[in-house]
Amino acid sequence: MRRPFAFQYAVPADPVDVPVPYVYDPALQLNVLPDGRPAITDREVLRATGTTTSTAGSQTHFDD
Repeated sequence: MRRPFAFQYAVPADPVDVPVPYVYDPALQLNVLPDGRPAITDREVLRATGTTTSTAGSQTHFDD
């Protein structure tokens, strides 16, 4: 069986052993800092982690 075309060029990312300064809170459905603040409120955390956003949902679903 032949590999799909994209798999010939896809390269898995190497795992990085860096401590993440936030945890996911399933009740709030967002990342929070150790002091309970949302991680999005800390600019240093955002710069260090390189977080991104996606607009794929709003472009692919008319009901978003």
